Amino acid sequence: MPYTIITDSVCDVPRETLTEWGVRTIPVVFSSSDGTEYLDYDLPSEVFYRKMRDGVVFQTAATNTARYMEAFEAVLKEGSDVLYLGFSSGLSSMYQSSVMAAEELRETYPDRKIITMDMLAASGGLGFIVYLAVKKQQSGASMTEVADYVRECLPHLCHWFTVDDLMFLHRGGRVSKTAAIAGTLLGIKPVLHVDNEGHLIPMEKVRGRGRAIATLAEKYLQTAKPQGGEYFISHGDCLEEAQKLAAMIQEKSGVECTKLTTIGPVIGAHSGPGTIALFFLGEQR
Repeated sequence: MPYTIITDSVCDVPRETLTEWGVRTIPVVFSSSDGTEYLDYDLPSEVFYRKMRDGVVFQTAATNTARYMEAFEAVLKEGSDVLYLGFSSGLSSMYQSSVMAAEELRETYPDRKIITMDMLAASGGLGFIVYLAVKKQQSGASMTEVADYVRECLPHLCHWFTVDDLMFLHRGGRVSKTAAIAGTLLGIKPVLHVDNEGHLIPMEKVRGRGRAIATLAEKYLQTAKPQGGEYFISHGDCLEEAQKLAAMIQEKSGVECTKLTTIGPVIGAHSGPGTIALFFLGEQR
């Protein structure tokens, strides 16, 4: 039976690229402080980040079960089974909504297969694991084989990132207001990652933006598995600094960045402009 990979728009891979890969996406809803509601792809990233810098506050909402049912059933009606690779359950309730949708659809389509998988991943980390799954699919692997392969990759899926403005993390409940203010005054830049449970965890505090970017490069050089493996870089409207990170890694490892993308509005609403993130397979998360 043919099968289609589905993921959430918060994988931060351009929609055109996902279409080329044959991947369906479910857009996530977000809204601005003036009450305007958007889907993830509706607002160009450059417009979104300009609005953020101008003081507009954005809020996000988890995708509900009905939207997952609609997306899954559209594929089932086309004669294809469903492999859903979902946004981290450690950061949102969306994965649970997808499970509920799949359970209901299995009653309607008892002879069809729907696999839902919690990627414990966010942003380009989700995008990177989708990319690996697509390559496996294109090699001729069955849906079960792709699911097994992805399951093996997950404990090694590394997310490392830094933010430029701690106040955005404070607004999202990731750091206290006191820590955000103090860090801003001292020029402290946190280095964070996503742990084995899919939670966002601060790991290090470094002084200055340049040192924070260099620390991301070091994480790849120290832990990438296999050495010289592929990697994604995502950024919050700071392309030149993202390219600087890619150049650091390439100079030391000889490996070019596989894909460099912009962080979309839903993730960007929480991390803010100036975020730089690096994703690869490592010895451990």
